[in-house]
Amino acid sequence: MKKILITGFEPFGGHTRNASWEAVQGLPDCLGEIAVFKKQLPVEYDRVANCLKQLLEEIKPDAVICVGQAAGRSTITPEKIAINWKSGKISDNAGVKYRGTPICEGPDAYFSSLPVEMIVSNLQNAGIPAAVSYTAGTYVCNCAMYCLLRLLKSTPVKGGFLHVPYTCEQAASINAPSLPLSMLTHALEIAIQTIFN
Repeated sequence: MKKILITGFEPFGGHTRNASWEAVQGLPDCLGEIAVFKKQLPVEYDRVANCLKQLLEEIKPDAVICVGQAAGRSTITPEKIAINWKSGKISDNAGVKYRGTPICEGPDAYFSSLPVEMIVSNLQNAGIPAAVSYTAGTYVCNCAMYCLLRLLKSTPVKGGFLHVPYTCEQAASINAPSLPLSMLTHALEIAIQTIFN
């Protein structure tokens, strides 16, 4: 049986919910012959790499999708590239704020090893709004993607990142773009199945 590690993030920035983790939690434990391992990551620049390293060693997955919440986006956006830079308007959940510095010594960027364009095509064919994104930002999401791809660079394990909008419930009081939670989870199912087809 193939194994996929799929992660979401804890709430951050004063919010009590995070669409990424809620969408991940809705996934079944198995999708056909694929075992689905669902884990939550901290919204902390300086912990996320070690957390991913431990999960990779523990689970030994065949593929990894990290999922993050992108306020302001109205579509599911698989990320094409992660850059070696961390900078945020707000602090992370450990109170750390970076104003612009490399994540670590390494290449300027890593490209996703997931079939990003095919995931988008399959989502659109299923009636789910989706588009390729060429910026994962510079906050903890980008940091997680960069660190993941750095950890996987000499392995056959496929990995990458996917952003989801707010859920409708989250956006109800702030008039922000959103999609139903059930659609977010279904999008993750399609992404997983696309990776292994």
